[in-house]
Amino acid sequence: MNRRLAGGMAVFAALMAVWPQLPVPVFWVTLANYIGLYALVALGLVLLTGVGGMTSFGQAAFVGLGAYTTAWLSVHAGVSPWLGLLAGLVLTGVVALVLGLITMRLSGHYLPLGTIA
Repeated sequence: MNRRLAGGMAVFAALMAVWPQLPVPVFWVTLANYIGLYALVALGLVLLTGVGGMTSFGQAAFVGLGAYTTAWLSVHAGVSPWLGLLAGLVLTGVVALVLGLITMRLSGHYLPLGTIA
């Protein structure tokens, strides 16, 4: 990675860290949250289908698992949404690792059928 790209990414990360502290309307913060969430979903699809060359029908289940974990911890357990998001990411990663160890041995038409199951 060249220095210009690394510097641009550092500036973007700093801007995103400062964004919630700025006096902006609540709508802008909500919109930025939706953009970030949908960007994560799109990035997951690009990595899976484009880079990995795999077809998976279970990707939406992982998104739902992380979202449900975050929401449940925030509403029922009173945990901060940011900590709930971290817990949702960790839980989804663990479940994906366990299921990936099983399904990555499949190939051809069996892989999409395995992800449906």
